[in-house]
Amino acid sequence: MNESTKIIREDRCPGTTYTDMLEADTRTPPDYLFEETVAEMPTDPLPIAPYISEEFAALEREKMWPNVWLFAAREDEMPETGDTVVFDLNEKSFLLVRQKDGSVKAFYNVCLHRGRKLRTKAGNTTQLICPFHGFAWKNDGSLKDIPCSWDFTHLDDKDMSLPEVRVELWQGFVMITENPDLPDFKTWLGPAASHYEKYDFENRYTGMWVAKRIDANWKATAEAFMEAWHSVTTHPQLLPFLGDANTRYDHIGDHFNRAITPSGVLSPHLKGKDQQYVLDKMNEFSGGSDGETNRRFAAGSMDESLDPDDPMLARKVLAEASRKGFTEQYGRDYSEASDTELLDNFTYNIFPNFSPWIGYLPTLVYRWLPGDTPDWCVMEIRLLFPVKEGEERPRAVERTYIPDDEPFAWANDKMGEQLANVFDQDMANLPFVQEGMKSSANGVMELGAYQDSRVRHFQTTLMKYIDGELPAKS
Repeated sequence: MNESTKIIREDRCPGTTYTDMLEADTRTPPDYLFEETVAEMPTDPLPIAPYISEEFAALEREKMWPNVWLFAAREDEMPETGDTVVFDLNEKSFLLVRQKDGSVKAFYNVCLHRGRKLRTKAGNTTQLICPFHGFAWKNDGSLKDIPCSWDFTHLDDKDMSLPEVRVELWQGFVMITENPDLPDFKTWLGPAASHYEKYDFENRYTGMWVAKRIDANWKATAEAFMEAWHSVTTHPQLLPFLGDANTRYDHIGDHFNRAITPSGVLSPHLKGKDQQYVLDKMNEFSGGSDGETNRRFAAGSMDESLDPDDPMLARKVLAEASRKGFTEQYGRDYSEASDTELLDNFTYNIFPNFSPWIGYLPTLVYRWLPGDTPDWCVMEIRLLFPVKEGEERPRAVERTYIPDDEPFAWANDKMGEQLANVFDQDMANLPFVQEGMKSSANGVMELGAYQDSRVRHFQTTLMKYIDGELPAKS
C-alpha cells in the first residue's frame, strides 16, 4: 500500500486499523479494499421528521423512489421462460417476466381495462390474463386478446401494449427504474459496481430468504445496519471475535457506502484475552445449529509452532481453515483468496434500500420495503450461496414471511439459531427508536462524526432527491 494514498483520520478507534489488518493478510487483498473514501460532511444534527412524517414519506414516493435503480428480484427466482415475479413497492406494483431470449421485461402490473392487478404472486405463465374480465397480453407485453372485441373497436388503432419500466440485469440481480433518463445501473452506482466481479454473483442462488414486519421506519431500520459500534451493547456475544470499533466506513459517490468490520480479531472493548479465546468463540458462534447458513468453517486449536503473540493469529488460522473447508464444500479453489475476503463483514449499501455484501463465501443481502405509514417496514434477509463446481444453479427458495407477532427465532430452521438471534437483538431496539423519535423534545439526532457517517451520507443523498438536486439533469 502506497503511504501517500493511505488516509488516517483522527476520529478513529486507537490501535490497530483495518488497513493494518489488510497489510498483515497472508494473501494480497484487492486494491478496492485498501481504498478509503470519506466524504466531507458537516456534523450538524439530523432532523427526526423524515422518519415519522407522512408528508415526508409522500415526498419520497414522488421524488425519490421513481428516480432510482431498485432491486426487484434475483434471476434465480425466475430462471425459466415465462417465469414471473411480482414486486410491490409503496402503492405501485411491477410485474417481471422472463422472455424467450433470456432477457427480463418489467411492466406496470395493471390491466389497461379496469386497472386490476394482472398477477398477485409469482409463477410460470404463457400469457398475462386479467382475472377480472379476461383481457390478455403476451409475455412480451403485446396485446393478445380482448373479450367481446366488438365493443372495443375504438381501440383498433391504439397501442394497447403494457407500459414498461427499464430493466437491467447485474450480477444476477434484476434492477428496475421508472426513470427512462437515468444512466445505466453500473454508471449510476459508480466504481463499487466492479467490486462484485470476482465473486461470481451472477451464478449464486438464494438459499435462505426470510422477511418480517418491523415496527420502525424503513430508513431507521436500514440505518441500524450502517454501523457496527452498537455491538458493544446490542450484540455483546460478538465482541470476542469481531473488531466492531475497528470498522472502516467509506462513502463512494452519492449512491454507495460501506462498512467493513473485521472478524477473527478481539474487539477493542475487550482486554486480556489470548488468540485461542478468539478462535474458540468464533468457532462456538459459527458451529452448532446454523448448518448450511454458516458463513464460516470451524478451525481447531492453533498449531504450537505459530507465534502466540501475533495479534492476527486467530484470524490467519480461521482463514486457512475456511480455504480448506469451502474448497471441499464447493469444489472451487480458494487457495489465493485473501483472509479478509474469507472472514470479514462487507456491509455494502446501494441507495436507497439494498445491501448486497461481497466476499467469496455465502453472503447476506438485505432489502427494506416501506410500509403504508412511516411507522413500519418489511425487512428481507437473504443468503446467496456459491454453486458447487459442475452443478447447475438451483432455483431460489421461496420467501418465508415470519408472522408479525413472532421473532426471527421463529425461522431458526431457515436462518440458523445464531444468525436469527443477532437480528432479534437488532429488532429489539427499533420499535423503541420509532417511539422515542416521536417523543423527542428538540426534534433532532446528534450523530458521531465517523462511526455514524454512513447514516449521514445516506441522509445527504436522500435530501438531494427531496430537494430536486437528483437525479441530475442532462
